[in-house]
Amino acid sequence: MPARRPHLLLLNASIAGDAGNTAVLLIRARRLLARRATVETFTLAPRPDGAVSHVSALNARLRIGTGLSPQLLAALSRASGLLIGTGTHWDSWSSVLQKFLEDATPTEGKKLWLGKPAAVVVSEHSTGGKGVLSRLQGVLVTLGCSIPPMSGFVLSRAALLATAHAPDPATTNDFWCEADLRVVCHNLAEAARVTQPGATPAHPRWRTWPVDRRDFAARWV
Repeated sequence: MPARRPHLLLLNASIAGDAGNTAVLLIRARRLLARRATVETFTLAPRPDGAVSHVSALNARLRIGTGLSPQLLAALSRASGLLIGTGTHWDSWSSVLQKFLEDATPTEGKKLWLGKPAAVVVSEHSTGGKGVLSRLQGVLVTLGCSIPPMSGFVLSRAALLATAHAPDPATTNDFWCEADLRVVCHNLAEAARVTQPGATPAHPRWRTWPVDRRDFAARWV
């Protein structure tokens, strides 16, 4: 009997919601992951046409006692792994992601998170994204998630511009680029796959992105 496909949750934690750069990355990630998993998406930012009153939102939270909405709690419960996307704001993640993490605090170490693989994609304008990525991965581990290898990356506008205008393309080979999203998605899918009963092969088949092993110490100033 073939193993069940993993169920992956794509959590859009960008302030811009479905209209931002992070949303574009998550759309591309969904296409990659849909080949190997059932994929569900959830956007944290409120939709302009779907405002919920403060009282209604508060009542929903009080009913379940965790701070997470019933819809979000159900989506997290269904997931066997998740991919979180956020932008970068003054060296930190979005305010909607911060609120989500605060609301999720009572669920730390529970089945909702425990052992589930988590990947992260961060969009940034120029700087600060790597710090966001590393700190968010640390928070996810503390909640109870596992972090697959090479399952987080930062896509920078500055890096994309540098790559597009570099006189020697080889000088930008070590920059994170859109192609690295394939590695992130593959490793997340593999980590989720091996958690399913009857998974074959039983061990994950990891992939890596290109690494500069020659010029990383080159003088460039």
